[in-house]
Amino acid sequence: MDKSRLYYQTPYVKSFMCTIEQCEESGKGTWLAVLNQTGFYPEGGGQPFDTGTLNGVAVLSVHERGDVIIHELAAPLEPGTLAEGIIDWQKRYDNMQQHTGEHILSGLVHRRFGYDNVGFHMGSEEVTVDFNGPITPEQLDQLENEANQAVYDNVPVKVLYPDKEELDSLDYRSKKELTGLVRIVEIPDADMCACCGTHVENTGEVGIIKIRSMIHYKGGVRIFLLCGRRALLDYRDRLKDETRLSNLLSARLDLVPEAVEKLKNDLQDREMLMGRLYGQIFSLRTEQYPEREAPLALFEEGLNMVQIRQLSTLLYERKRGSIVMVCSPGNGNEEYQYALGSGCCDMRALSKAMNRRLNGRGGGSALMSQGTFRADRQSVTKVFLEESALLMETGAQ
Repeated sequence: MDKSRLYYQTPYVKSFMCTIEQCEESGKGTWLAVLNQTGFYPEGGGQPFDTGTLNGVAVLSVHERGDVIIHELAAPLEPGTLAEGIIDWQKRYDNMQQHTGEHILSGLVHRRFGYDNVGFHMGSEEVTVDFNGPITPEQLDQLENEANQAVYDNVPVKVLYPDKEELDSLDYRSKKELTGLVRIVEIPDADMCACCGTHVENTGEVGIIKIRSMIHYKGGVRIFLLCGRRALLDYRDRLKDETRLSNLLSARLDLVPEAVEKLKNDLQDREMLMGRLYGQIFSLRTEQYPEREAPLALFEEGLNMVQIRQLSTLLYERKRGSIVMVCSPGNGNEEYQYALGSGCCDMRALSKAMNRRLNGRGGGSALMSQGTFRADRQSVTKVFLEESALLMETGAQ
């Protein structure tokens, strides 16, 4: 074991003394330092790097370059300087809780189903673990119960450095073939895995393992979870959200799902009614225009894109224009959502030509195109009439 890596000898090290051996510019306004020993964990094995300070200078990131640990600093430190390293302990301990919790869950999945952990990442929001096999929601609940029982049992988390003969006799998890000195993390009755990360000393320190969700992923599943303090903070935030919803809906906390479902059904019924009413209004609006072979441009306030398409379709199907453009203002008076419809001309070509001239975007089919123009009403009307006339003339030839 490399004794200069203090996070392995004493994972609970919060501060330490060291000597700056090297310090050079990174080329991006920071400095890269090498220490004679370090308590800062470098990113690896799915675990993020530690941060903190060296003699008050911020340690921005920590990475390995071969066998050397590189500390990215916000300011330079002179080589030979005796420095005090102070680790952001809350971040480190959070990572230790997440990592040990992940080992417990992954070990139980492997023991029960034989699946491998094929992906692991500790993100800023949650931990993700990928397994190469299916798990049902019911099985997931059982796994969560078993994982938390391992926490309640408060067994020691052991770190082993077996020799080759001992290693060959161990049944341990590993993502790749390993050579040389192998670091094994063992959690009795839960997991045994080759690992380079930092862990709590006893499973009870994990506090809680909470699975947030699961999705199907690459033939297996991806599980999202949180452990310890981060799980507590997440629960607190979720409870605040639920309480707010409860107050907004005037429903007891346990009845919020039913209240939301009722609100959703009421909204769908209202949208259906509004759709029918708008259909009647658009039909009456269409009757105000005579049949014509010339293009028709119509500007209407307060329509969404579905309604814009609906009105445009009615107008061109009832021959109120050879080409129909319906627009409704978006953000301000110089942005319009539009729909172009016609039964005789290709609207893809017209949309492309108008988008080019009006800083627009969008597209569609030969019968109808839609999108947004970033221009004033006068410019939109002018370009529509010009490009429509050109399209009809070209089509006639």
